[in-house]
Amino acid sequence: MDISTIGIIGFLAVFLLLGLRVPIAFTLVSVATLCTIVAYAWRPGAEFDLAKGFAPALGLIESNAYDFLHSYELSMVPMFILAGHLAFHSKVTTNIYYAVRIWLSRLPGGLAVASLIGCGGFAAITGSSMACASAMGKICVPEMLKYGYSKQLSTASVAMGGTLGALIPPSILFIIYGLFTETSVSRLFLAGVLPGLLTLLGYIVTVVIWVKLRPGVAPKVNAELSTKERMMTLVYAWPALVLMLIIIGGIYGGIFTATEAAAVSVGFMLLYGILWRQLNLEGILISLKETAYQTSALFLIAVGAKIFVSFVSLSGVTREFAAFIEISGFEDWFILLCIVLVYLVMGMFLDPLGTMLLTLPFLIPVVEGMGLDLIWFGVVVVKLLEIGLISPPVGLNVFVINSVIGREIQVHTIFFGVMKFLVADLIVLVLLISFPVISLLLPSSMF
Repeated sequence: MDISTIGIIGFLAVFLLLGLRVPIAFTLVSVATLCTIVAYAWRPGAEFDLAKGFAPALGLIESNAYDFLHSYELSMVPMFILAGHLAFHSKVTTNIYYAVRIWLSRLPGGLAVASLIGCGGFAAITGSSMACASAMGKICVPEMLKYGYSKQLSTASVAMGGTLGALIPPSILFIIYGLFTETSVSRLFLAGVLPGLLTLLGYIVTVVIWVKLRPGVAPKVNAELSTKERMMTLVYAWPALVLMLIIIGGIYGGIFTATEAAAVSVGFMLLYGILWRQLNLEGILISLKETAYQTSALFLIAVGAKIFVSFVSLSGVTREFAAFIEISGFEDWFILLCIVLVYLVMGMFLDPLGTMLLTLPFLIPVVEGMGLDLIWFGVVVVKLLEIGLISPPVGLNVFVINSVIGREIQVHTIFFGVMKFLVADLIVLVLLISFPVISLLLPSSMF
């Protein structure tokens, strides 16, 4: 059997197994291994010899797993995750929300806006959308419900705020994208800053319009505090500001690489937590345990994807796909539209990391052939994955919020609220595609 045919069968098998809810890491490794065995055992013109396929398959697994896990850049993933957990257990993330809540209490929908900004601050520390939604959901949703906010607005604002972790650095998706496409993670981080802020602004505008049209969804909160008390809340939030400066300012100023910024972030959070008595030994151990669990899950998926990508490249399917697109004569705008639709549809059913890793082997050669910037394309991809996090029927952030609030609010209620924010997401997406300078302005001015 021709190896390209085996590659196509393998790709279809992946989608079938994922549809059957088989874990993605197991799916990718098993399909790549079996297809490699068959490809080498079933040589054209020769008899099928299973034994001849085992050595190449084991070599594929060994070399790719070793090379990927020993990547220097990959070390930033557990460090950024650890910094986020240390910040949470040091109450840094809670203080962000508290400070913003106090200052925006008189604004219509102020608690919802504070939740969005708090989620943005949390995202700038953790880099994980679902971790952001989980942690902030426990804090923000009960607070808004206590003051009479509607269930839709309370849950939807946190679910949407959680997606900011995909764009605002340090984004785990940007790190994995950079490793698989061999692009600069530092430049990707900077490219995500303005789109992330633009997305946050779009969400805030959505809340304001929603509350203006239906004032009953967000009653006014009376919080009479003196100027001194308000200023004290800003003092509590200074560690989060320092962390943002370390990550964004350090990278932009050429002081740190992205990996070095991750290490400095961990060191800073440890020093702050211990010196200010916000972090004890139990909190450190819990943070390490949570980091190990989350990192292991990410690495299993990433290693599986690396093995599968190597097999797909070996089969020549990606080359044939790129060649087909080149000779098809399709306009660039039509190809981009098809890419957007693919990500929007896949995002409804698969997790963001799996979606990205399955599509990149096919799309990167096409994008390079069109002469498009891979940094800009990375931002567009992550924005599309961000939309997938809240798209029915599998919007992961929606189910995360549903689980952390005790399931007393139905999933469909959260989805109805989220749909009101989708217009803002689509507008930002169109702007990012139409004006690449939004994404490339900071990376292009990098020292």
